[in-house]
Amino acid sequence: MIEPIPQSTEEAATRFLDAAFNLHRELGPGLLESVYEACVCHELTLMGVPFQRQVSVPVSYRGFQIESGLRLDLLVADEVVVELKSIDALLPIHEAQLLTYLKITKKRVGILVNFNVPLLKQGIKRIAL
Repeated sequence: MIEPIPQSTEEAATRFLDAAFNLHRELGPGLLESVYEACVCHELTLMGVPFQRQVSVPVSYRGFQIESGLRLDLLVADEVVVELKSIDALLPIHEAQLLTYLKITKKRVGILVNFNVPLLKQGIKRIAL
């Protein structure tokens, strides 16, 4: 039986989404991913939400540790993996990337956000394991 997602994880995900919606409402689509990343980090800071940016994650393969340069865009409250994009459209490969990040980090919830959309809800994909 799969354990339910902890309430603290759900709250961290909700707080991140609040920050993302605030940012998108103010700046809209069309900026670089790096701009959205910096601004959403600022918004999280203003909201008092703990996060880490550009978290380096080693990959373990059959007992071999690979310092691969794999980086999570954001890790919110040490519970939610966030992958940010500013692209024409999310593709299945982007979801696969987030799913792999969740498996490697052993986190349960990931959020994929594409800021390059007219309405942000069109650019959000949540994955829960």
